[in-house]
Amino acid sequence: MNNTIKAKISAICDAKIAAKGENVGLSFYAFFANKNDNPELLMQVAQWWILDHKLNHFEKATKIKKLINKQ
Repeated sequence: MNNTIKAKISAICDAKIAAKGENVGLSFYAFFANKNDNPELLMQVAQWWILDHKLNHFEKATKIKKLINKQ
């Protein structure tokens, strides 16, 4: 994944944690608009989420932030 989407994922995790607390969960769809305007990027994030890290549909934002910051 490129640095732009990593920064966006991190920022969205921060915002969700600030709004709803440390236990808030997200799916990878939280990082995209409700339309399929960038299918290649969506598939990159889906692969990272599902195949590379074997994450569940919903995961804690704190966990996602830690994983994305490792890369």
